[in-house]
Amino acid sequence: MRRIIRIRNLDCAACAAELKEELEELEGIEEAAVDFINQRVTLSYGSPEAFSEAVEIIAGFEEVEIIDGSAPRKKENHLKEIVSIAVSAVFFVPGLVLHLLGGVPERLPLALFLVSFAAAGWEVVFTVCKNFVKLFRSFRLSFLFDENFLMLIASVGAFALGEGMEGAVVMLLYEIGELLQSIAVGSSRGAIAKLMELKSDSAILVEGDAQREVAPEELKKGDIILLRKGDKVPADCTLLSGESAFDTKSITGESYLRECGAGAELLAGFLNAGNAVTARVERPSEESAVAKILEMVENASSQKAKPEKFITRFARIYTPVVVALAVLLAVVPPLFTGFDFAPWIMRALNFLVISCPCALIISVPLTYFSGVGVLAKHGVLCKGAVCLDTLAKVQTAALDKTGTLTEGKFTLAGCSSERALSLIAAVERASSHPFAEAFRNEKTPFHAENVQEIAGMGLAADVEGRQVLVGSRRLMEEHGIALPALQSPHAVVFCAEDGAFVGYAELEDKLRPDAKEALVGLKGAGIQKIAVLSGDTEERARAALQGLPVDELHAGLLPEEKPLAARALKGEGALLYVGDGINDTPVMAESDVAVAMGGLGSDAAIEASDLVLASDSLKGLPKAMRTAKKTRNIVLENIIGSIAIKAALMVLSIVGVVPLWAAVFGDVGVMLLAVLNSLRMRGRV
Repeated sequence: MRRIIRIRNLDCAACAAELKEELEELEGIEEAAVDFINQRVTLSYGSPEAFSEAVEIIAGFEEVEIIDGSAPRKKENHLKEIVSIAVSAVFFVPGLVLHLLGGVPERLPLALFLVSFAAAGWEVVFTVCKNFVKLFRSFRLSFLFDENFLMLIASVGAFALGEGMEGAVVMLLYEIGELLQSIAVGSSRGAIAKLMELKSDSAILVEGDAQREVAPEELKKGDIILLRKGDKVPADCTLLSGESAFDTKSITGESYLRECGAGAELLAGFLNAGNAVTARVERPSEESAVAKILEMVENASSQKAKPEKFITRFARIYTPVVVALAVLLAVVPPLFTGFDFAPWIMRALNFLVISCPCALIISVPLTYFSGVGVLAKHGVLCKGAVCLDTLAKVQTAALDKTGTLTEGKFTLAGCSSERALSLIAAVERASSHPFAEAFRNEKTPFHAENVQEIAGMGLAADVEGRQVLVGSRRLMEEHGIALPALQSPHAVVFCAEDGAFVGYAELEDKLRPDAKEALVGLKGAGIQKIAVLSGDTEERARAALQGLPVDELHAGLLPEEKPLAARALKGEGALLYVGDGINDTPVMAESDVAVAMGGLGSDAAIEASDLVLASDSLKGLPKAMRTAKKTRNIVLENIIGSIAIKAALMVLSIVGVVPLWAAVFGDVGVMLLAVLNSLRMRGRV
């Protein structure tokens, strides 16, 4: 069983890791994921008892509150922290002035520094005391080795060594850093929270001559709704009457109004900027594009990339190790330098302060989360950080032709005879293939029975006691049916009756208007090779793809042959595959990163994919590539930069060059630099 618990007041990455450890120690809890950015806990559990115990732990953890999904999101409020810092500064500044000027009893500036320390660090002291209680209950050192404990030790140690100014400034700078970190993380959280505004709060349901307001969740397929000017579309639907302009930016990321007439597809989240119109609901609100966007963004944090997993493992080992090294630094050197412990204890305190891994613990998941949010704003749904990380390494892209590079909406371009057209229309009515849509409105006197699909080739059926074959040239050839020579730029559906050729129909499928721009963009984003995998004949595929920057064409492929072609392409580097239909799922499973078309795409393809183009626009592909590369670059910058700076400062602290206040500034500064660098993800890609 799996449940998501929404929480508030969990604002520390280290606290999130600590809560995760507590939950995973419970018997019956199979997996726990604690997301301090999204403020939620995801639990996989085996029994209701285990879930109840987990809820008790969450509710009793520090200041965490459990809220239900309908609870309003509280606006970030930092008044308590600001007041504490202000009071601390009011006492610290005069203490610093008296300390530097001299001529006053030492007890006076020391008293001011102690009050400054108490004002800034009271919450740290309280947290460490609570952790001591947990330590004695469970005998787990991980409860103790967090940044609060390290800062308290450094500050108290400084006071004990007679360095009151440094003891006070350690806590003051630490609290200022925590406040700035909280503001930065809250800013990112607010950007993601804006996506929640995509959901409509209500819908106008039309029932005959009556209208009533309902919740979007109450809508079902086939319901008729009224969309007034300014209304958000509550569910994916089809426009029935009238014409209007819709603002699609919330889903597609494109800042323009789309003029829509009867029959146009409207996605949930579109805003009606024109006339009042009616529409028919095609999918319930929970299956809409908006619902997919919100679900994927919220679940993205549970799909961790390798750098995130590395940082988690690194921090778990790193913190106890540096504490042990600090103890050795304070105790061992004085044994060989005349037992002068004071300077070495100060160096050990500096070492402890600098060693805090907060910059990595916070900035790496924040960068990935921001990347997922950026893609969602452009109508590209990403299932997690691991997908972004893999996408950044892709060198080869393969795309399906029909429904991906083309619109996938076939129209009848011509036929050889009325009888052939009538027979084809009768048989195709039982098919879900895209070709079948071209014949839906064709009148036919025939009725097909015992319709069987022949994978990748066509259909066989009984019509008025005769066997009818409808499909490709290959189907006809396999049944020994002679066909006339035919040169056509369109897709051709052949028809045979009792082993004799009857005729054919030609179907037209237009290239997507954004196909060329998207493929050129992929090349510009670093894709080395673009291949197209198609079941169509090579001649027609080449005619359809004319003018596109395609490096390889694999035509005439049966569904079972596409994964083999994809496997061959993978030998040249990480493979991106873009498809739309249920026949694409085996290829998606074979590729490194699978992308599905969200509107026209089948549910099976969307389920098997790593990314979904919610708006069915290929222009999202280059943006996804650029975002993935930018995300990975920022993550690597934060990891390498933070470790390098901290390593240098730790060496300087060992040789006694770095004072304690500078060590705190170095720790807080590195953390803030990493967080601010992560927020670059919200810039233009």
